[in-house]
Amino acid sequence: MTDHLTEDEVLAAIPRLTRTRLVAFVETELVIPLCRENEFGSPHVFRQIDCARMQLMCDLTDDLDLDEHALSVVLTLIDQLHDMRHDLLALARAVEAEPLDVRARIGSAIAKRLR
Repeated sequence: MTDHLTEDEVLAAIPRLTRTRLVAFVETELVIPLCRENEFGSPHVFRQIDCARMQLMCDLTDDLDLDEHALSVVLTLIDQLHDMRHDLLALARAVEAEPLDVRARIGSAIAKRLR
């Protein structure tokens, strides 16, 4: 696969994804294409991450029988966890760059909090 995928390439890559479902995902903004359809009918363009997200949405919808509202809630929670993970990694890198005594005090404060 290339970095950018057309609608047809996404549909070919995800067996459970139908054009109707793809349109619904875009209309409800559960996935936001890199490039939206223009007035001349040029198709949407998606990134690899969009393709992975749509695969996950199909899996959640089909395997867990989630409706549109439940799917939206689950995806919002997944997005929040993903953002939090990145924030924690940035924090860990910042702490790692501090002198040893500062890192020790931070470690002690965290240990007290976890007791």
